[in-house]
Amino acid sequence: MHNTTAMLIELGAIILALGLLGRLAGRVGFSPIPLYLLAGLAFGHGGILPLQASEEFVATGAEIGVILLLLMLGLEYSASDLVTTLKTQYPSGAVDFVLNAAPGAVAALLLGWGPVGAIALAGVTWISSSGVIAKVLGDLGRVGNRETPVILGVLVLEDLAMAVYLPILTALLAGVSLAGGSLTLLISLGTVGAVLYIALRHGRIVSRAVSSDNPEMLLLVVLGLTLLVAGVAQHLQVSAAVGAFLVGIALSKEVAEGSHHLLSPLRDLFAAVFFVFFGLHTDPSNIPPVLVPALALAVVTVLTKIATGYWAARRAGVSVAGRWRAGGTLVARGEFSIVIAGLAVGTEPRIGPLATAYVLILVVVGPLAARWTEPLARRLTGRTPGGPSSTGTPVEETAPVHAGG
Repeated sequence: MHNTTAMLIELGAIILALGLLGRLAGRVGFSPIPLYLLAGLAFGHGGILPLQASEEFVATGAEIGVILLLLMLGLEYSASDLVTTLKTQYPSGAVDFVLNAAPGAVAALLLGWGPVGAIALAGVTWISSSGVIAKVLGDLGRVGNRETPVILGVLVLEDLAMAVYLPILTALLAGVSLAGGSLTLLISLGTVGAVLYIALRHGRIVSRAVSSDNPEMLLLVVLGLTLLVAGVAQHLQVSAAVGAFLVGIALSKEVAEGSHHLLSPLRDLFAAVFFVFFGLHTDPSNIPPVLVPALALAVVTVLTKIATGYWAARRAGVSVAGRWRAGGTLVARGEFSIVIAGLAVGTEPRIGPLATAYVLILVVVGPLAARWTEPLARRLTGRTPGGPSSTGTPVEETAPVHAGG
């Protein structure tokens, strides 16, 4: 009874604190993710008020948070959208990988973390935050800008790449042999291919089986199916998050819209718990020693992301102003960087503090870069570029904004 009471008190305090922090972030105009991470640091090991009774529950909630983040992202895309994106924008994805994964890999090698640590930190610096970027696009009124499809294309390619990257990283962290790692990758690719085939050819059948006019039944079926598939994927050594992403892709537009409305509050709650959980397992005293390398890495990868967006938008024929806006918008890192660091922290504990400091920096800098990169570039170059204004006035409705991972 005492443990249950203590757990309820701790959970109540955590959720109340998250709500207040989220309101504060909304008023200031920033993403709440850095505040959630700071809350985790305050309540974690070495923090001001360490948690004990609720730690196991928070760990489970964090797993659900990752699954829901990726499910909601998958609901925003159709299988045909993904296939089209792969065919037309894969060069941009390749440039994105080379420019943004390399700094993390080099930094890890310089810090003496070895090849596995280099692969993990490369992922942390590579992947932009779909959730933060989607919010920024909406806040700045850039949903209809010509550069927005380019931004979304890069994000989709990054999310798809996770289906390959996460199984490889998981196998390496577990010390699996080359043969075992290859088998894991083949299983992952086979699973992804099978789900995409089902979504393209038989998506209506899946959606018809899941669909319901009763919101309660729809919520239970979609959530239950997602957790089941995520668990099976984890058992097959495929990321549970990727399994959830594929479930979202397999659902049709009508079911996806209803599920999105019902699951959004749950996603926000458990995603917040996930960020808190990551902070709980990072000792605040370990962060000051890594602030300098984290800041240096942030500066380098801000520049490489801006270069990525500029190149991708130029390739798509977007104006100079739109190229700078695309680059600035892609700067933010967030949920996937934390997911990758969370996987690696058991093998390389030093990656946790560095990743936390790095994400804290870029999740704050990201919205600022999206707003100010183009005006600053215009001042520095002395040019008055054509196209939409720096305030983000829409030009034409070219694509929806996708929220999520």
